[in-house]
Amino acid sequence: MKYQILTLFLLGMLALNVQAQPKASFDKQIYECGVVLWKHPVTATFKVKNDGDKPLVISNVTTSCGCTVADWTKTPIAPGQSGVITSTFDSKALGHFQKSVGVYSNASSRPVYLSLRGEVTADPKNYTITHPYQIGAIRLNKDAIEFDDAHKGDKPVAEILVANTTSEVYAPVLMHLPPYLSAEATPEKLGKGRAGKIKVTLDTDKLPKFGLTTATVYLSRFLGDKVGEENAIPVSAILLPDFSNMSQHQRLNPPAIELSLKELNLPSLAINEKKTQTVVVKNVGKSNLEITDLQVFNPALGVQLKKRVLKPGASTKLKITAYGKYLKQIKGTPRVLMITNDPNCPKIIINVNVKAK
Repeated sequence: MKYQILTLFLLGMLALNVQAQPKASFDKQIYECGVVLWKHPVTATFKVKNDGDKPLVISNVTTSCGCTVADWTKTPIAPGQSGVITSTFDSKALGHFQKSVGVYSNASSRPVYLSLRGEVTADPKNYTITHPYQIGAIRLNKDAIEFDDAHKGDKPVAEILVANTTSEVYAPVLMHLPPYLSAEATPEKLGKGRAGKIKVTLDTDKLPKFGLTTATVYLSRFLGDKVGEENAIPVSAILLPDFSNMSQHQRLNPPAIELSLKELNLPSLAINEKKTQTVVVKNVGKSNLEITDLQVFNPALGVQLKKRVLKPGASTKLKITAYGKYLKQIKGTPRVLMITNDPNCPKIIINVNVKAK
């Protein structure tokens, strides 16, 4: 009898060891670079999360040619945590490009291949394609700065490409930076028809809270420029909760969020109109689901949530209202952010497709 018990115990331990393994999940497998300028290197960032129950180790990352270099998180990635893989293309060859990156890890005996693709153009004068947004006579490649999925201690960087279409020398400067942001322009001054970039760095240790933090910075168009709606650039940063201290029991019995809709499509609204749609939120996990933060990125949306703590199997209603009077004032797509204690889905963004009449 003792031998039978010992045999069953050993078989059980063996089964647990077989089941326990790392699992690599990537936020994307193709990075769309769009149109980039000749000899202006572009960097693609891929986020990898360990959805397994053993540390994930990335042993090597290879590239398809010498025009692309890669870097990656060298330390083991704990279960539930994330790392990054970056690949920089030197953009010295004109035309369309697609470069592959092979990721080798202990999650699989075969590499996972990621890719970045786009088109290199040599025309530095026509910035309408590469810099579609305009503030005065200054053209930009984006009209908002976003830091997604940041963790405490991280210092992620976002870049804005800047082109000077004036006849004067221009110094790109971002005004009214909050304490958690810093900016550096390269080069510091742009001649007529020249392009550069502004590197914006987020210090997550200085963010006031988990979840969404928003601010507005302003691009100076000329020396002595003032701030206003016409040169405003919205900034958003999302700081995710830390799940590194979860117990084994918590990892095996997590909450799990499920939404009836992850994207809303609403009709165009006049200035005096509003439209409400309901999203059902359900906990399909094994422990209580907590919605720790619920925010909108701009005043065009309002949200109402009946319950913030859901027992396993329970559900609640999230009402999202779009207001027509604010739609013309916003940039980008109105969004709702939800932060939860679901370790596999701590952040949910609901896009609301709606326009002003």
